[in-house]
Amino acid sequence: MTKRSTSPGSAYLVTGSDEVLIANEVHDLVAEIVGDRDSSLVVEEQSVDSLVEDDPGPIIDAFMTPPFLVDLRIVIVRRAGKLTADASRQIAAALASPPSGAVLVLSGDGGTTTPTLKKAVAAVGEVLTIGTKTQGEKKAYLADHLRHAPVRLNSAASKLLSDHLGDDLGRINGILETLASAYGTDVSIDASMLAPYLGQKGQVPIWDLTDLVEQGDADGALKVVARMMGPGGISAHVLIVSFENRFRQLARLDGVDVRSADDVVAAIGGSPYVAKKLVTLNDRMSPEGVERGMDLIGEADLALKGGSLLDERLIIEVLVSRLAYLCASGR
Repeated sequence: MTKRSTSPGSAYLVTGSDEVLIANEVHDLVAEIVGDRDSSLVVEEQSVDSLVEDDPGPIIDAFMTPPFLVDLRIVIVRRAGKLTADASRQIAAALASPPSGAVLVLSGDGGTTTPTLKKAVAAVGEVLTIGTKTQGEKKAYLADHLRHAPVRLNSAASKLLSDHLGDDLGRINGILETLASAYGTDVSIDASMLAPYLGQKGQVPIWDLTDLVEQGDADGALKVVARMMGPGGISAHVLIVSFENRFRQLARLDGVDVRSADDVVAAIGGSPYVAKKLVTLNDRMSPEGVERGMDLIGEADLALKGGSLLDERLIIEVLVSRLAYLCASGR
C-alpha cells in the first residue's frame, strides 16, 4: 500500500472485489497509523455481523469515545459492505463532525458500500479501492507492496514471486513477513532465497490459457493447463465455456467486414480489449477453421459429459493442442 507522510485522516474505507486483499490492506493501513503506539490501547474492532437489528449505535459510540491514556483511537469496522442504507446515513452523519484523535477504518467486505458513506469518508479521509482484476492492476498492486516490503526482492525474485502467485495475491503479505523473519528486515532477497518460502503455486487467470491457444503456442498452453487443473484447480467445464465463447464470437463475425476493433464492437458488442484479439484471429482463421474449432469444442464437451473414459485433464489437453494448432494454421 502507498505510505502516507501526513497525519491520518478521520476515516478510511477499503473496498475491492477480493476480501483477502481488503483484509491485508486494512491490516497494513492500521499498522501504519498505529506506528510505535501500543495497538492494544489504540485499536478497537467492531463487526456489522454483530449489530442488533442493523443498529450502528455501537460503531458510532466507539468512534465518538475519546482516546484514553493515548493520543489516538482507531475503530475498525469489519464487513462494512453489509451496512444498510439507514445505518450508512447515521455513520455518515457522525463523520460530519469527527472527534479529535479518532480514526474510523471501514473494511468494505461483505457487500457494496453506499455512495452516501463513501462520500462522507472521502470528505474527512480516504477511500481506497483495491483493484486486481486486470493484469495492469495486479502488476501495480504487487509493485506497490514490494516497494514497501520489509525486505528487498531483486528483479529475478520479483518475477518468480509474481509468476508463482498468479491470481493469489492475498498471500503476498505472509510471504514477505516470513522472509523478513527468516533473513531480517531490509535484506536483499534473490530467487534462491525466496524459493523455499513460496508454498503452493497460486491460480492463474483463464486468459493466460486462452491467449496462448490463440497465439498457437501449444507447449505454453499445456504448461498453463497443468497449473490450472492441479489439486483444487479450475473445472474443465469452465474452460470449455471460455473456448466456446471465443469461437462463437468468431462465428458471429462471418461475413462482417472487419478492419478494426471498432468494427467488431459495432457488430457483436463487447470490450475494445477483446475486440482487438478477435481482429487478429478473424484475419488468420477461415470460416471452415472456425467451424472446425466449434466441432472440436463440442466433441470435448460430450467427452466430459460421459462420452469418453479419459479424465478431464487429458480431454482438455487434447482440445488445447488441437485448438492451438488450428489457431496457428487458420485451417
